[in-house]
Amino acid sequence: MEYVILNNGVKMPKLGFGVYQISKDECKQAVLDAIKIGYRSIDTAQSYFNEEEVGEAISECGVPREELFITTKVWIDNYGYEKCKKSVMESMRKLKVDYLDLILLHQPFADYYGAYRALEELYKQGKVRSIGVSNFYPDRLSDICLFEREIIPQVNQVETNPLNAQVKAKENMEKYGVQIEAWAPFGEGRNNMFSNPVLKEIGDKYNKSVAQVILRWLMQRNIVALAKSVHKERMEENFNIFDFTISDEDMNKINSLDTSSSLFFSHADPSIVEWFDKMIGERRHNQDSSKEKKKW
Repeated sequence: MEYVILNNGVKMPKLGFGVYQISKDECKQAVLDAIKIGYRSIDTAQSYFNEEEVGEAISECGVPREELFITTKVWIDNYGYEKCKKSVMESMRKLKVDYLDLILLHQPFADYYGAYRALEELYKQGKVRSIGVSNFYPDRLSDICLFEREIIPQVNQVETNPLNAQVKAKENMEKYGVQIEAWAPFGEGRNNMFSNPVLKEIGDKYNKSVAQVILRWLMQRNIVALAKSVHKERMEENFNIFDFTISDEDMNKINSLDTSSSLFFSHADPSIVEWFDKMIGERRHNQDSSKEKKKW
């Protein structure tokens, strides 16, 4: 495993296991498999609705807590100072931990200032070892770094893959000492990423898969990456990326694929902000309905 040192001195694994879109039924076993393979960084979120299953895996995996790096994210619904603080403690209860290695604000909307102040306080209290944000574009990140000066975020988790390399955003993060972390490193296979001729040619050269080439490309750019799968053999494949180095020439070939555009959506699009607002309501309703069913 390779590591980065965050701006507060905390050591973070470069490769992590993400549980986005992994169902409650599959999540516990997936995390147990990932930890058995060698993953030590596990990334979840309040909005994934699987923190409890991740917590069960953490408590049963047999690996000492101090060897694991656990991340979760605060959903927009829990922004604001008091609500954010309360929600983080609830996430810790679900995860069965008495501290978090990293806590992020999931989206750049609503009262993220109040929420960030709550994270700062939890950091000072030792409840969280690192704090940060997710999906904060350069302007929003600069906003936090310049006008919320007490604690600079340690991490900003953003979509990063060969078709959206985040070159300028990464430069902006580095200016403030913020570590970039990649979600969707494979772009969920969009735009035929797994059959991209450039990536396939490079993979053949190193006897590696396209997924392994992408993850190695991120490692060499000093980008923390999250890989997700419920298939053990795929988890093993994604983990097996520390035994080769991509040449500068091949790195440049991958860099040339960058379109500087998201494969998913733009947080600057007003319709996306409206979509998030709608999704919050739907998720709240679904969660409440699920709780009512459990009562019966």
